[in-house]
Amino acid sequence: MFDLTADTLERPFRDKHVSATLFSIATHAAVLGSIAWVVLFSVNDTLPHVPAMMAFVAEAPVPSPPPPPPPPASRGTRAAQPAKPVSTTGPTFTVPAEIPVGIQPETGIIDLGGEGGVVGGVEGGIPGGVLGGFLGGIVAEVLPPPPPPKPRRIGGDIQAPALLHRVEPNYPRVAISGKVSGTVILEATVNEAGAVTEVQVLRSILLLDQAAVRAVKQWRYQPLVLNGQPVPFILVVTLTFSLR
Repeated sequence: MFDLTADTLERPFRDKHVSATLFSIATHAAVLGSIAWVVLFSVNDTLPHVPAMMAFVAEAPVPSPPPPPPPPASRGTRAAQPAKPVSTTGPTFTVPAEIPVGIQPETGIIDLGGEGGVVGGVEGGIPGGVLGGFLGGIVAEVLPPPPPPKPRRIGGDIQAPALLHRVEPNYPRVAISGKVSGTVILEATVNEAGAVTEVQVLRSILLLDQAAVRAVKQWRYQPLVLNGQPVPFILVVTLTFSLR
């Protein structure tokens, strides 16, 4: 093995003919060319079609129309002035050039109220008024008077007050001539002072009603007092007319 590697031993199986080598190369080239010809041109006579490339381009957005111009300013009105910028910083202080000595009295205040006036008052004010008051004072709100109390009807726990003044009715001559008699029932409303203010006829006798109403309206009662306050009341009055 060492002799073969070192090429010191002659190799009996090596072929040194050049013609055999060239023949072998030519044979292999012919076989490979035949195979390539069959693969490329036996199936289809034309080369494969390569599809064209397609490109997509996005359409540009349509710009919105510009806003309409502002209406022209009229001659009688002035154009709006732009607002002045507000300073966001704090107040600035400037050092006076000269420092005053002492406190100087204020000038330029005119006394319009005469003697006894107050600084800052109103011309024509009343002496002794309050600083910051209104000219003519504050008008107090006028509240409506409270509604009159509702009359209480006599009966049950409410007893009729005493009758202080009673006037008897006059018997009408027409009723005497016609020999008309009977009982007239009235309903009388008495105010807080005890005076009869209204009379209604509940049971009527035509020739005697006016005489009964006229007499009851002159009656006077003692005021009815409930919870320490006088209140009006309503009671029923019965008058009987008889010829005997």
